[in-house]
Amino acid sequence: MAVVGAGAAGLYAALCAAREGAQVALISAAPLAQTASYWAQGGLAAALAADDSMELHLKDTERAGRGAVRRSAAEILVAEAPECVHDLQALGMRFDADRQGQLALGLEGGHSVRRVVHAGGSATGRRLLRQLSALVVADRRIAVLENTRARALWMHEERCRGVACEDGRVLSARGVVLSTGGAAAMWARTTNPPGSQGVGLLLAQRAGAQLADLELMQFHPTAVIGVKGREGFLVTEAIRGEGATLHDARGERFVDELAPRDEVSRAIQARLTQTSASSVGLDMRKIDPALFPNVVGALREAGLDPTRELVPVAPAAHYMMGGVVSDLQGRSTVAGLYAIGEASCTGLHGANRLASNSLSECFVWGRRAARAALQEPAPKPAQAAELKALRALPPPPVAGETTRTALWQDAGIDRCPEGLRRLREDEHPLARLIALCALERAESRGAHHRTDRPELDARLDRRHVTIDAAGEASWQTWD
Repeated sequence: MAVVGAGAAGLYAALCAAREGAQVALISAAPLAQTASYWAQGGLAAALAADDSMELHLKDTERAGRGAVRRSAAEILVAEAPECVHDLQALGMRFDADRQGQLALGLEGGHSVRRVVHAGGSATGRRLLRQLSALVVADRRIAVLENTRARALWMHEERCRGVACEDGRVLSARGVVLSTGGAAAMWARTTNPPGSQGVGLLLAQRAGAQLADLELMQFHPTAVIGVKGREGFLVTEAIRGEGATLHDARGERFVDELAPRDEVSRAIQARLTQTSASSVGLDMRKIDPALFPNVVGALREAGLDPTRELVPVAPAAHYMMGGVVSDLQGRSTVAGLYAIGEASCTGLHGANRLASNSLSECFVWGRRAARAALQEPAPKPAQAAELKALRALPPPPVAGETTRTALWQDAGIDRCPEGLRRLREDEHPLARLIALCALERAESRGAHHRTDRPELDARLDRRHVTIDAAGEASWQTWD
């Protein structure tokens, strides 16, 4: 099996496949533990508390998703997330616990009860990636190819047979699992590292796979702005779950801080527009700094002490709900090709992801995709002509500053048809597809806000904009 991408989903998928006795090639564009998952400050959402249940987790997920959640996917997540937490513990992952040894569960936006498992307060991603990376490196069944980029997917007789890398290597595999992350770094203002460029989406589409919901980019409401060296640094909403508040230029609170992310982001953006300010203030002065040491430490390093002064924040592109169309096992619409984590689109998140469901998704579908991929037919070696053709293909493009600025201006929190039509002419193919999806969805729903169509259209409940290999859009209903 070949896994492209070494974030939380890719690492766990590789480990799950290796535990089944498979040989795995793990392709990582960066050194291990330097992916977007590393920066995840949230945790894993799982119904583990006595006052919680799978039904309540499902209800919160669907409410946050604004009528676009695929119920079958959400049912799988809420049922299997607790198992994944226990498995990670068995793999040596230590989550935050109280004095009695019980998991210390956090409260985040959109959740009706405490159900978010953390490690080191807001250092969950960092600790997960370190632990999983160490296990992967120690497993002789997993070959890690660091600083290696995928150039193309090897297709033969309408089946994905492997991966061609930019260094000329072509790897044959029983199944190929894309765990390449999202595309939030294509926006000028983002919480993501530069590598989150939607590379896996372009690889999959070029191989014939369908994409969906590309218009649904979630903007995190509290990203630092105006602090040198920390621009776009995400301040986890778990801090708001512990009582931090948001204030406008007059010092007034103006939003329910624990509302779902789309609501809070739009409220902040509206207040910034009204006041011509560049930020609102996050007041975390009453929060115990020991609960979130990496956030407090990072801000202090940048010259801002959150225990004494308000933190200037504003929304930033954070998480793409869209991606490679994937079924409940992670299968794409191309045989032999799988997608998991933020690279995938199962419909789980609907139009607005519930906080901390994303890491849970990485592990639930990482395990499912690994098991399914190992049932694919045995790989066949590539012929010389195939190798030559694969090595001649250009790698997926990277968004330049012009594209990133255009996406922020024309596909930001507020969108209009004129700006989206302008974006349709952009030089970057994924930017053009994002604009196409946003034009197709002529309503406002979750993370997608059209200024000319500010209301949700109930006729589009559970309807998803899909893109085929030719770049044509159509609508599908997912139950």
